[in-house]
Amino acid sequence: MNDQVLMDNYLLVLKSTVEVYVHGTLESSNEDVRELLKEHLDDTMTMQADTYDKMTEHNWYDVSNIETVEIKQTLTKLQSKESDSEEETSLDDEENEN
Repeated sequence: MNDQVLMDNYLLVLKSTVEVYVHGTLESSNEDVRELLKEHLDDTMTMQADTYDKMTEHNWYDVSNIETVEIKQTLTKLQSKESDSEEETSLDDEENEN
């Protein structure tokens, strides 16, 4: 197994671990446990950022920039879908009232 594959796998494990710590932190009812999980979350996020930086240095993690136009087009589509959904909900509510 080469270094790129190992780093890729390590990054995936770190990302999964972050998710576990986030949920644990949010769901914890004990302040001491919550603080401990948050500390580990912060540490793991730092490790994830360091790993990501190392991978990009070696061109092992492809980052592509998206043009502003593409972002705006996507936003417009999402806003249109949201508007359509709200209209459908409004029509359904009117039908249920009658």
